[in-house]
Amino acid sequence: MKIGIGLPVAVPGRAAEEIAHWAAESERLGFYSLGAIDRLVYDVLDPLVALGAAAAATERVRLTTAVLNVGWRNNSTLMAKQLATVDLLSGGRLTAGLGLGAWPDDYEVSGVPFADRGKTLDKTLDDARRVWDGEVSSLSGPLPKMPDGRPTMLLGGLVPKAFRRAARVADGWMAPSFDYDLMAKGIAGVRAEWEKLGRSGTPLFATIRYFSLGENAKENRDAYVRTYYGGDDLLDLAAAHAVTNDDELRSHLVRCAEAGIGELVLLPCTSSSDQIQLLADALERVGATRDPVFDFQS
Repeated sequence: MKIGIGLPVAVPGRAAEEIAHWAAESERLGFYSLGAIDRLVYDVLDPLVALGAAAAATERVRLTTAVLNVGWRNNSTLMAKQLATVDLLSGGRLTAGLGLGAWPDDYEVSGVPFADRGKTLDKTLDDARRVWDGEVSSLSGPLPKMPDGRPTMLLGGLVPKAFRRAARVADGWMAPSFDYDLMAKGIAGVRAEWEKLGRSGTPLFATIRYFSLGENAKENRDAYVRTYYGGDDLLDLAAAHAVTNDDELRSHLVRCAEAGIGELVLLPCTSSSDQIQLLADALERVGATRDPVFDFQS
């Protein structure tokens, strides 16, 4: 299981200029990927712009949207072109994790009915593939075709229909950040649908967890969760799925790896760049190898 680290795009008080340094330092220390999460009505940097900046500051590390919320993005052609741009700028390093998004405020300001968020997803994905396959044209000619299989695409979703969709049109599934039972159900569901379709190879599986290490680790975790989720309602659930010490890190690594996750992205609760080194050191203490990127075998 490869280990990535999140960019601090959603950490309150972070400085935008920290993104390039965070990206370069994470690559230097051996992280497999850089992740970015997505919301609209919140103090969060746009994930595609942030990953574009990270691409310019790095050469090897993969770039993962975890996830990009497509349900309220009205222009699927524009979204597809933006994803293609990040993939091209990075030399094919993008993993496009896509989901619907669960925040009603994002839909309200976008003029998209929250209740209808699932109805247009298939069309959005079809439109994206048409863009990437060079099937969208103007009087000036078609948009350039992307290289086969690019960008890599993972789909979220927590119901059987979502598992079927991920197996049918994507390269795999983005598992939820909470609930190991649901993770296991989703992985089994996607694998079963993949086999039914007779697809070659095996599906990819990725997920995210939060981390906060060092001095005041739990206090920083709780402060982030309260701000991001708007109160204490999810504090206990988030705390149970976050890393603040070596024992918690080892536990989540083992459970994710044994479930079949291939990429785990650990998202920071603070923007202090010392978190990168603290996480790298902790990974080595709990048995992750670095050759040349972090990998963990349960």
